[in-house]
Order: sequence, then structure tokens, then C-alpha cells
Amino acid sequence: MAERHARFSGHDEQLGTDERRQLALASYYALTSFMDHQIGNILNALADSGMADNTTVIYSSDHGDNMGERGLWNKCMLYRDSTSIPMILKGPDVPVGQTVQTNVSLVDIFPTILQSVGVAPTEPDSDLPGLSLVDSANKPYDPARLAFSEYHAVGSESAGYMLADSRYKYHHYVGYEPELFDLENDPLETHDLAHNSKYADVVESMQKRLFSVIDPIEVDAQAKSDQHELIQKFGGRDAALGIGTPGATPVPSS
Repeated sequence: MAERHARFSGHDEQLGTDERRQLALASYYALTSFMDHQIGNILNALADSGMADNTTVIYSSDHGDNMGERGLWNKCMLYRDSTSIPMILKGPDVPVGQTVQTNVSLVDIFPTILQSVGVAPTEPDSDLPGLSLVDSANKPYDPARLAFSEYHAVGSESAGYMLADSRYKYHHYVGYEPELFDLENDPLETHDLAHNSKYADVVESMQKRLFSVIDPIEVDAQAKSDQHELIQKFGGRDAALGIGTPGATPVPSS
């Protein structure tokens, strides 16, 4: 799957030389350092205002970056380079200097915010899967907790889903073969075990657990339907292709 997407995106080929690849990596590291500096400014402002001790700060991101691994750049795939994100927590009742190995994800931010301001979830939100990060930080390691991710955007012919526990990471692609990685023995995800008969039970178990969370085929169909509707809204395929990719933040008018 990685090779297929690398051919589609062509980013590694466009960079062309190792020198340009190194420049791309250096630029990414520079952006990360810049972002860290801005977070430092926020923390300093909290300290200067006297609000640091009663403010919960969550430092996270929406996705990682493949950064040239497997010939891939940007996000788009389900490998840890893309799905792993920073999740740093500071605030009241948060243990200092502690690393929690239990799986956490972005769904945990919502209950963390509610807890930090003393608000209970409303009835429609009472059964959401998230768990407060503060609670996770104060509980024993939970190796059974699952992490889930899905992708339907640029470069995906069909939906991709990821499910991971403390050891195994399972990738499910609608219409394509799955992937399975043993994170304990293969943290860089270089050996796909999905077609190794010794791991057939693991693949079956992970697939059943995935289908208990979501119906991959149904959600894939819904995503394609929504995308088609959006394309028509912009005047059809050719018109949509001519729009290009706008920046996330509009350019100031003055």
C-alpha cells in the first residue's frame, strides 16, 4: 500500500535529490521548533498572569508526517509516522514528569476539557468513547485500550482504518489487503504479518474488534457520497480540480 501511494503522490520523486530531501526534513524540524517556541510564549504568559497553576494545557496535533519514510511525505497513510501525535498535558492533578504508555487519542481531549472546567457531559455525549487524559495519567497502564484512526482524503481510493492495542497495529483498507504489525518487535512497521499464517488469529481478532467500532464498508460509501455531493456543489469534477488547494488561513486583506 505504501508503494502504491508513493507512486500516486509522487512527492519523493518531485524532491528528486537527497539534498532536497534533507532540506525538506530541515524545514519540517524548523517548523516544529517554531511551534514549540510559540507554546513557550503561551506558557510564559500564563505564568506572568498568575494563571499557570489552575490552567490545564493540552499540547497536541491532528496528525504526524511520514517525512520520507517508505518514500512517503505528508500524512495520507496509517503508519505511526502519520498517526502518532504529541499529547502533552499540564495542569492541576496531572502527575509531573510522567510518561503514560496507555493508548490515548484526540477523542480524549473533549472529556479532559469538560473535567478541567467541572462540567458533566450532556446526555447525547455521555456514551462517547473518550477518557479524560487526567484520569489516564493517574491510572495504571492499560494495555488493552485501543487506538483508532481513519482516512478518507487525498490519495485514498477507498477508506483506510487503523486499530492498535499495546502490541499489534492493524490496517484495514476497503477493497485491499490488510496489514498487521507487531509493534513490540517491529516498532518501525517494516514487516507486514497479515499474510503470515501464524498471525491469522490476530488478524481475525483485530478485524472483529474494528467492526465492533465501525462498519468500514458503510462508512466508506458514506464518505464517497459526501465527497461527490461536495464536488457537485463546486460545479463538478473539472471545476473542482481547477480550484486548487487554498491555504488554511486566509491572507489578511490589510
